[in-house]
Amino acid sequence: MDPNGHMRHSAYADFAADQRVVLLSQWGFDIKRFGELRIGPILFREETKFLKEVHIGEEIRVDSQLAAVNEDGSRWSIVHRIFKADGRLAATVAVDGAWLDLDRRKLTVPPAELAAAFASMPRYEAPAPKG
Repeated sequence: MDPNGHMRHSAYADFAADQRVVLLSQWGFDIKRFGELRIGPILFREETKFLKEVHIGEEIRVDSQLAAVNEDGSRWSIVHRIFKADGRLAATVAVDGAWLDLDRRKLTVPPAELAAAFASMPRYEAPAPKG
């Protein structure tokens, strides 16, 4: 929490990162598997939009939607939505990322099953502008 009594700004990014780790693990790509493959996810950009306050002890729900992915799955964009317990959208965390070859320290193409898992993620549809 921050001095204003709501969730600190960096905690939103932490919840989004945790959600990505959970998704990857559900698809069979946990830390051990990434070690075997010698690849890992990296981020180029992370942007948070704060919409509603989240207070101490308040339950939240986080989901992930695919905003974009290139044909070979090597680069991707995800939007994580953080909801308050009452269903109102509290924040969005948008990330752009890719896969890093851990030995060469260069971008790489993911295994086909990982690219397919990403492609199966629900698609993000940006809300229409207000006004």
